[in-house]
Amino acid sequence: MQAAIDISDVKGVAADIVCDRFSDKGWVRTSVHAPLERELVVYVNLRELVTILCSPTKLKYLVLGFLYSEGIISKLDDVMMMRVCDEESEVDVRLTNPEFELPTKRRLTSGCGGGTTFSTQGQRVDSDFVVKPSEVLSLMKQLQGQMDLYQLSGGVHTSALSDIEKLLVVAEDIGRHNTLDKIQGECLATGVPSRDRLVLTTGRVSSEMLLKAAKMQAPVVVSRHTPTGTAVSLARDLGITLVGRAGGNRLSVYSHPERLGCSTN
Repeated sequence: MQAAIDISDVKGVAADIVCDRFSDKGWVRTSVHAPLERELVVYVNLRELVTILCSPTKLKYLVLGFLYSEGIISKLDDVMMMRVCDEESEVDVRLTNPEFELPTKRRLTSGCGGGTTFSTQGQRVDSDFVVKPSEVLSLMKQLQGQMDLYQLSGGVHTSALSDIEKLLVVAEDIGRHNTLDKIQGECLATGVPSRDRLVLTTGRVSSEMLLKAAKMQAPVVVSRHTPTGTAVSLARDLGITLVGRAGGNRLSVYSHPERLGCSTN
């Protein structure tokens, strides 16, 4: 039997609300948990850069990862100071280069909450990394076991960075793009390498998700859903093995299947 979730572990990210449920037994009023969301305004060098709709966890990592994936920073030392203002829902970032020219052309993503990206160029991944299908499926099972907020309230996505044996970094958020930014930011802040790792996610993989994985130099991206056609084409161009519909004892590989030992033509 699965252990009950300790609500204190996710305090501040889920709200206790009342709803009416219908089943074959009729209507019943009950109390449930719903994930909270926050508008986080990011200022860089005193200029407003973007507003991110997100779950209020790992906000520092979220911003670091976003700045890295968008090419605004290339390493942790590019950030001179970062201050998260919880009361104002703002993050004040000062770069070591005060004259850095911030991007202005934004592109709405297909993510929950209408995410934003400035970057449209991908970085090719050249890697000899290989993994067995059984190892991929085992890691997806591990991911399901660490979806704490999802198990409490639902309504969020979970992603992880992994080696072949275990999950190294896990992030949850209402936005699937945000989960990858949180992972990238935590890797930058803690020194966890993302190169030659797997990215696992519960969300659908679209082109902008592939661009973030390519920035991590992760050669394998795995989802339990079917990717978009554009993501498949991009994965082939970027040298990324894209795996979808991963669950139970099955998975589908849409690009570079040789990394999973597939020899079919």
